[in-house]
Amino acid sequence: MGDFMDKAKDVADKHDKQVDQGMEKAGDMADKRTGGKYDDQIDKGVDQAQARTGEGDQVR
Repeated sequence: MGDFMDKAKDVADKHDKQVDQGMEKAGDMADKRTGGKYDDQIDKGVDQAQARTGEGDQVR
């Protein structure tokens, strides 16, 4: 499992912009499906996930 996670991190680092866009799109979809009821929580989760991926957004 560790090898898979290392590969996933490498892909996220190399494709930071696309990963961030995908997370944003997923957050928008979740927001739409919940009727905006959890908008703040979804946005916070997306922001935290984006901060942990890629070189541009990392807070390591």
